Amino acid sequence: MNSFIYHASQGYHENYRQLIWMLAKMDFKLRYQNSILGYVWAILKPLFMFCVLNFVFSSIFNKRYIVDDHYTLGLLVGLMLFNFFSESSNSGMRSLLNKSSLVLKIFIPRWTIIMASTVHSALIFLFNIFVIIAFLVWYRFLPSFTAVLIFMMFSMLIYLLVLSLSLITAPLFVKFRDVAMIWDVALSVLFYASPVFYPLQMLPEWIQRILLLNPVAFIVHFTKESMFNNHYAEFWQFVVFIASNAIFFLFSVWAYKKLIRNVAENL
Repeated sequence: MNSFIYHASQGYHENYRQLIWMLAKMDFKLRYQNSILGYVWAILKPLFMFCVLNFVFSSIFNKRYIVDDHYTLGLLVGLMLFNFFSESSNSGMRSLLNKSSLVLKIFIPRWTIIMASTVHSALIFLFNIFVIIAFLVWYRFLPSFTAVLIFMMFSMLIYLLVLSLSLITAPLFVKFRDVAMIWDVALSVLFYASPVFYPLQMLPEWIQRILLLNPVAFIVHFTKESMFNNHYAEFWQFVVFIASNAIFFLFSVWAYKKLIRNVAENL
């Protein structure tokens, strides 16, 4: 009996994985279906933003205060990480409304739709990782093995953070469209409050401590520091950061169960 229950649960999990992957691939294909350049836009959009910021801060502003030896590479890495967070959180927030036909006509767990949207954004981030690798090769810079592991760990933590946010914002957005406006403003604040295009060290220490409370700033800062300066967060900082993300994920699951109950009525 226990064996039957185990295999049945394994089958359900496998079906969910297939469903999530199918929805994610469908999102990815539909996003670039009618564009001339197609999937290339997955790379070009953040790359254009990178070129603008790199020109402004490398050529216009005083290098003594803004630019270090690896400023261009650090800007690229920081921008790709933040773009992953921004794109994924927006996609997850709008997932239920964008797939309202599935929610209303087919009985599938709503969380699979939310998760598929975030997986779709993760696929785009994988394309951007190849851009980072290409720039590292071009500049003949090889980060340490530890730094690469930290980059991978922080990328997964960004995904966990995005999934947690999406589980809360997706059902809220169905009922309150104002959530999108609020989140757009919040993303703008988070972008300037994260050391994407500036080094955190240029700010007073008390401001640094405040900004590092922002999980995106923490990830961007210590990813850049580990890759280009061989400077790592202290062990207790890692533990507190990972634990707080895990707690927030558990809270998001609880909030999702409360918010999802009447979502079909609000579509």
